[in-house]
Amino acid sequence: MSDNRFGTPPAEVHIDNALVRSLVHEQFPQYASHRVQPIGSGWDNVMMRLGTDLLVRLPRRAIAVALIEKEQRWLPELSSRLPIDVPVPIHNGRPSTDYPWPWSIVRWLPGDGADRSPPDAGEGRRLASFLSCLHQPAPAGARVNPVRGVPLATRADHLGERLERLGQTTDAVTPAVRATWRDALAASPSNERLWLHGDLHPLNVLVWQGRITGIIDWGDLTAGDVATDLAAFWMLFDAPIRERALAAYGPVDDHMRARAMGWAIPFGAMLLDTGLVDHPRHAAVGAAILRRLAHDNHP
Repeated sequence: MSDNRFGTPPAEVHIDNALVRSLVHEQFPQYASHRVQPIGSGWDNVMMRLGTDLLVRLPRRAIAVALIEKEQRWLPELSSRLPIDVPVPIHNGRPSTDYPWPWSIVRWLPGDGADRSPPDAGEGRRLASFLSCLHQPAPAGARVNPVRGVPLATRADHLGERLERLGQTTDAVTPAVRATWRDALAASPSNERLWLHGDLHPLNVLVWQGRITGIIDWGDLTAGDVATDLAAFWMLFDAPIRERALAAYGPVDDHMRARAMGWAIPFGAMLLDTGLVDHPRHAAVGAAILRRLAHDNHP
């Protein structure tokens, strides 16, 4: 999910069932008889279910091409060490005369977003184990994301504008939220270069019957400060579950904890700010994140 202040960006190509059927028939004819069913679209990609076990993932704008190429390059390698399923590309589609960009066929992962299907208490520890396995040194060839895993000070001006806007239109930006952000900026930054997901908010955590079944949308995968991912514990869990999960993850000092809480604010503010334009579900998730932070930090 890219950081856009104006709501969902418009698609730059038209993607429908007929296009997907044509691409599949031309490039992967073994699936030509599979039913194509629209699932939805995000800011960057359109998702179509292919039969019962597969999903087609296609960029809907040019900026997303590098993101899907990143998933195709790194997810097959990373997935082997991760204890929760991820949508590993099993086929890499090519541009065609009807569609200009690469695309992927991945395994279908069951479940709904964690905002609609909350994980059980024990899933905090499973997520901690997943992140421990992911947060390992990244190779020299790993791309750096300029807006994730970076020092929070680099996001301060942009977030300040967003918080001011939300402060005028909502009651979500409380003194406690602002205090959390100040504490995060005051924390010592990390200079580690570890793999991180980069976009681990509730919409990208799939849950089925209380169990986390998948971590999706890896376009923001990057190397940097893992506090960006640890923010998920504040976005997904209340305090008792979160504290047990953080203990299971491993040593989290005061500076990393402050940065993790700080990273939850850009996620919550982005989802709320852009969601108020055209996506009520995103707005509700963003508001819930900021409420949880406010509850946890009373200046």
